[in-house]
Amino acid sequence: MKWACLLAGFLLQSAGVRQNQVTGAVWKPCESRSSCEECIKSQPDCAWCKQLNFTKAGESDSSRCDSEESLRQRGCAISQIQNPKNFLHLDKNRELKQGVEIRGGEEVVQLQPQGLTLNLRPGAPQSFKVRFRRAEGYPIDLYYLMDLSYSMKDDLENIKKLGQEILTALSKVTRSVKIGFGSFVDKTVLPYVSTVKSKLLNPCPTRLDTCQPPFSFRNVLSLTESAALFEKRVSEQSISGNLDSPEAGFDAMMQAAVCQREIGWRNVTRLLVYTSDDTFHTAGDGRLGGIYFPNDGHCHLNEGGVYDRSTYYDYPSVGQLAQVLSANNIQSIFAVTEKIYPTYQELSRLIPKSAVGVLTSDSSNVVQLICDTERGSRVCVRERESERERVRGGEHAAVHAQCLMTPCCLSPPLLGISTPQNLSSTIYLDPLQLPAGLSISFDSHCGNHTVHGQRRGECTGVKIGQEIIFTVTVTSTECLTGSQHFTIKPQGINEELQVTVTTACNCDCRDEDPSSQHCSHGNGTLHCGVCSCSKGRQGRLCECQLSGDDASDLQQSCRAGNHSALCSGHGRCECGACLCDKNRGGAHCECDHSACPRHNNTLCGGNGKCSCGQCLCSQGFTGEACECSAANTSCVPEAGGELCSGNGSCVCNRCHCREGYIGRHCQTCINCKTDCQSYESCLLCELGGGHCESECKGALRREVQKLPDDTCILDNVIFSVIPPKEEGSAVLIEYMRRMSPPSTLTIVGGSVSGVVFIGLLLIMLYRIIVFFYDRQEYRRFEKARKCEKWNKDDNPLFINATTTVMNPNFEES
Repeated sequence: MKWACLLAGFLLQSAGVRQNQVTGAVWKPCESRSSCEECIKSQPDCAWCKQLNFTKAGESDSSRCDSEESLRQRGCAISQIQNPKNFLHLDKNRELKQGVEIRGGEEVVQLQPQGLTLNLRPGAPQSFKVRFRRAEGYPIDLYYLMDLSYSMKDDLENIKKLGQEILTALSKVTRSVKIGFGSFVDKTVLPYVSTVKSKLLNPCPTRLDTCQPPFSFRNVLSLTESAALFEKRVSEQSISGNLDSPEAGFDAMMQAAVCQREIGWRNVTRLLVYTSDDTFHTAGDGRLGGIYFPNDGHCHLNEGGVYDRSTYYDYPSVGQLAQVLSANNIQSIFAVTEKIYPTYQELSRLIPKSAVGVLTSDSSNVVQLICDTERGSRVCVRERESERERVRGGEHAAVHAQCLMTPCCLSPPLLGISTPQNLSSTIYLDPLQLPAGLSISFDSHCGNHTVHGQRRGECTGVKIGQEIIFTVTVTSTECLTGSQHFTIKPQGINEELQVTVTTACNCDCRDEDPSSQHCSHGNGTLHCGVCSCSKGRQGRLCECQLSGDDASDLQQSCRAGNHSALCSGHGRCECGACLCDKNRGGAHCECDHSACPRHNNTLCGGNGKCSCGQCLCSQGFTGEACECSAANTSCVPEAGGELCSGNGSCVCNRCHCREGYIGRHCQTCINCKTDCQSYESCLLCELGGGHCESECKGALRREVQKLPDDTCILDNVIFSVIPPKEEGSAVLIEYMRRMSPPSTLTIVGGSVSGVVFIGLLLIMLYRIIVFFYDRQEYRRFEKARKCEKWNKDDNPLFINATTTVMNPNFEES
């Protein structure tokens, strides 16, 4: 989320837009306004030039409203610029004073300043510093509020002895202490207490005990400096009883807080110590007893100090109680037993400036809790360190006994208790009654660290005498009516800073001049450099008279054509010239200065100026909508390297990756080849005996007898690609030839070919044998013929088969 916010802020600044850090409101660049007051109210950086003759002929008076820098560049004198600034005046600024620094009856001062006045311009934040230093020895009022239900019987005996111990412990950290005592049980109606007459008189569960009648809250002793009186009044108390587990503790705390006069609270540090061994009733529980009216937050103590309207008003809510305690600067300490500690710990998170501690079973460590809460490490730490050293030395039993007699010395490691966080070590600075239309934020400078942008100032771990500083930023989001007031107050401290706020929403031009000579010799009233013309007059200086034929001629010159509208319908005609409406321009207002292309829903991307439908980009930006940055910084990886990692092109300061590459800098390849695939062609070329420099890209090749396990396989070759070990060296390809096992097709093909070959061979062999056999037989036949004896020459039995016949009719001539 943080990077997303930074990116959004960068885009806003790139678009010429800035954001108010306090309110989050987005302020756009200054826009023209037709009057000085409208200009001042529009944006916190808008200024108005009241210089006479500042505007040019045909230029609208709204052009007087611009940024101060722009007005100065256009020739407006600094003395003629109306640009109200924030103003701060310290009304009361007494220096911080500790208790030891007080002279002649002066009061302790812990907060500085005490009063100031702000004159704010809407949208412009104003910061000031508030200093705070917790005074040493600041007076303390402590009111002890105890649960007197029957389960607290054994605790009451210890409480009766606490007066002198509490005063002794707190006197070590302050010069003035007052202590008071109050008690509570529950509302005296069913189902909270038994309404049987005998039980109302003696609510103890057994007849052997005597209890006082139940009550909701009683102020037993108002704040006093007398420990003896505290012990005397508390010793007169007896236990009481009720039916259910929760008690009327919230009723008691509410009355103790709002009954300022009856309790005797002073304007000093106020502590309310609440002890109980059970939970509490809250708003809505009263309906079980037929009590429907919500708590009114007012004091209802009778002459005996008893809350006599407990059966009329419901219990207060947690929020109501938190508000009352905060408003009356009362810090709460909940001293409760271990079983209900988690409940009160959650309650403490909802009540400002409160703490929770764990009581022992008989409340014997209550002084320890009070001391730890108010004094923290200033005195007890020294006692505890000494105590721990002695415990390490084997004096555990003796130290334990001694600590029980020493206020503010009981050690959590020894007694097994939890001490609350030191209330004085956390400082909250709250804005109270902040008027509508104002926003406020705090930067808390807490010693060695600073926390920015808080809704209230907050510093933890602040020691007594340590000065801390808060930077308070106030912004007016609108024009306020008259003077408004609010207070900045540290919680639990009766000091405050009163802030008065007014707003600067008007121009103090001081040039009001009816019938001014500047306005064409008395034909108008001059105010803030602008002429308001009298009836029948017109023009920047009221120089034109609207009557007769002259008026028609003047209007005709404001038309682009005979049948076109005056000033194209986007302006007014004054003295024959068009004064165009906002975002229009040209001789006849024909240009629309808001019709340019947009980027990110911003005209010209916020990086240029729209002029008659076309963007005139600022330096460093290009594109139809000035959406492209001429820089290429975003296209270069943070670790350095090529533009878009060499896998794309930089367009508008953004990488457009080639196909197959992704990532902000095109650093990730989707379908890229592996090392094995990349060098297959190289190895095939190498085995083929060709020139392989182009295929191998400079890689070295070497045939070896053995390769590592992570190898690549290509046909009957195994190879490995070894990356370069040093910068500038080449890739090494090691390969080893292998006999690849024949495939099934090879085996089948070979077998069939072998059978056919053998068959043909046998046939050929058979034919050769037959051929030679026939030749041999023929030679034998020829030889036999030559050797035969029976022929026509020597065989008398041989008669020629030819017969000769003579034709008698044939006569030889």
